Amino acid sequence: MKEKEEKEKKEKEKKKEKEKEKEKEKEEKEEKEKEKEKKKKEKKEKKEKEKKEEKEKEKEKKEKEKKMKEKKEKEKKEKEKEEKEKEKEEKEKKKEKKEKEKKEKKRKEKKEKEKKEEKEKEKEKEKEKEEKEEKEKKEKEKEKKEKEKKMKEKKE
Repeated sequence: MKEKEEKEKKEKEKKKEKEKEKEKEKEEKEEKEKEKEKKKKEKKEKKEKEKKEEKEKEKEKKEKEKKMKEKKEKEKKEKEKEEKEKEKEEKEKKKEKKEKEKKEKKRKEKKEKEKKEEKEKEKEKEKEKEEKEEKEKKEKEKEKKEKEKKMKEKKE
């Protein structure tokens, strides 16, 4: 009887041991599973992070390119504006020069005209003077003849 009990006790012990072993294995398995899950999750997160960073980089690159493009556009517009201004200035200068030349020409012509008129006046004056002298000469001649005639008559 005692032996039987002993045996049963041992059996129970063994069974218990086996149960314990099973439990332990189960736990280890679960632990491994958990670890696996964790690693999987970490890997996924890492991938997500990298993806996000890549996106950010792309965004930044695009932003930079956009800014550069805008800058170039702005510079181009500025240059065009400057060119236009320059052209306008050149036109103005040309116009002014033309005006100046026109005025100068007019002034010269006026001067020439005045000179000519002055000469004409001078000529006129000269002519009048000559005529006057001629007239006086004739008068004197006439007078002289008159005198001579009178003298002659007197002698007669």
